[in-house]
Amino acid sequence: MQLPDNLTERQLVATGSHNRVFLRTGVYDIIMVDSATTLQTGALMQTVSVIGFDGALASAITGVIDLFRLAGVTWARIHDEQPVPRFNTRLLTRNGDPCRCINGITLLSDGSWEELDTNSADLVIVPTIGAPIDRVLASNPDLIAWLSQFHNLNGSSAGQVRVASNCTGAFLLAEAGLLDGREATTHWGFSNLFRQRYPLVNLNPEKLVTVDGHIACAGGGMAWWDLGVQLIERHAGAQVARELAKAFVIDAGRNSQAPYSALQTKRYHSDPVILKLQDWLEEHYVEAVNLHSLAALSGLTTRSLMRRFKLATGDTPTGYLQAIRIEAARQHLENSRLPVEDVTRLVGYEDVSSFSRLFRKQTGLAPGAYRSRFGR
Repeated sequence: MQLPDNLTERQLVATGSHNRVFLRTGVYDIIMVDSATTLQTGALMQTVSVIGFDGALASAITGVIDLFRLAGVTWARIHDEQPVPRFNTRLLTRNGDPCRCINGITLLSDGSWEELDTNSADLVIVPTIGAPIDRVLASNPDLIAWLSQFHNLNGSSAGQVRVASNCTGAFLLAEAGLLDGREATTHWGFSNLFRQRYPLVNLNPEKLVTVDGHIACAGGGMAWWDLGVQLIERHAGAQVARELAKAFVIDAGRNSQAPYSALQTKRYHSDPVILKLQDWLEEHYVEAVNLHSLAALSGLTTRSLMRRFKLATGDTPTGYLQAIRIEAARQHLENSRLPVEDVTRLVGYEDVSSFSRLFRKQTGLAPGAYRSRFGR
């Protein structure tokens, strides 16, 4: 089928007398949709550019592309309606070369991010780093510099997200300086490392998705589902996003990764006194502990202890002890059928109500709900 000469990638164009619209979509040559339906929406094909690099998580590339490419399409097909695609997607790499993902799959690109016309880039998405983070950062100085340049050219964009990252992809944004002074999230398991490397970023690892100005970040692993749905809602409207979530059976109501996290021991420091105290707390968390006893154990005054503990770990001794106890409670709830009352006592608490409130605050779930979701 011959495409019209004046067809562009971004504009829906009615052609001929057959009441159809031809869309150039990149990977597939064309999709034909009913022009009346399409033109009534006034929709423009927005361009989503996903960045590829060696060591990326393949699903965070291909899955995101699937979501955007099929927004306005899958739901319509389910209901035997004409599809109305909303996004054109591109996978962009260094020099347009193939990228080899962490699972060994090699993906062909649609072009080079170096040659990206910023005026045609409605949204740039950086996927998860699957390989060792330090290695990927060291291997991509040109990508980091390009992200900084793209940000400088588009940083004044009002009201619309232009740059997004999934999971550890936030390290690339932070390395480029995009997240300084902004709220961001990343995989909960790398939050301590992130804080150590980028102290100017307002990291909130409890959140599944953060949006600050024109930059969005998603939390760990498969949070690209949540990121994609939220970005589609922002760029194409709530109805399109809601229908896509239903078609792909995605729980669009998630807002926290706290239920999935585990204790981070916060040992990215070199204070030997605090390291020794951390070891002691992890072995004696069931015992009655107070600040004065910890100060005596460490040989510090209570004031010095508070200052050095906070400086080393980013937490207070009491907060750190609570985190250890909640992690122990998680393990009991996941691996045993002990009543919540027994779990409360086993982790160093006496009052079940107080423990339950603290557990919900730390994990986002009541103890019983946590067991229902994660218990064996």
